[in-house]
Amino acid sequence: MPPLTTASRQEVRSRALAPGRVRIAGPADAAALHALSEPFMRSGALRRRAPRLYAVTARQFFVAEDAEGELEGCVALRTYPDEPAAVLHNFCVRPDRQRRGVGARLLAALLAEAAARSVSEVFAATTGGGESFVRGGFRETDAARAPRTWVAALDPARGSRIFVRPVAGPAQPRPVRHWRASTQTR
Repeated sequence: MPPLTTASRQEVRSRALAPGRVRIAGPADAAALHALSEPFMRSGALRRRAPRLYAVTARQFFVAEDAEGELEGCVALRTYPDEPAAVLHNFCVRPDRQRRGVGARLLAALLAEAAARSVSEVFAATTGGGESFVRGGFRETDAARAPRTWVAALDPARGSRIFVRPVAGPAQPRPVRHWRASTQTR
């Protein structure tokens, strides 16, 4: 995922997602991303990833920070050059920060970026029940429309369930209604 080129685009999204701050991660966040993800990798909720992989893919990540700059959660958006769909992965929120809107802020930032990139759908896989995805507007599906490269990399032994969420395009201006339009229908 290429880095955002203007701070204003990133900061506008962050302000819209208050409280807390959501920003694009950078290579300097790699160790913190790995540390945040480690408990989820140990439990099997996330696939094992080497710390160096977080450095290479850091710009795919959105991170949520608290007022002191501590990472509360992360999520990554992977796009594919020849695919209209993208993949959400490595979605985790520190256990002591769950159920406080951190995941919702991260998901909103990810979906805004997906819309800005003209992504049509975002796919995710989970070995869990998928309740957090359903709350976020995803529905369970098969892999037919998912990015082929991602589907091929899924580990069948994990028994992952696949979810998809359509991405709304950029906001369209509302049509201007004439004030008399509503009085003529009465």
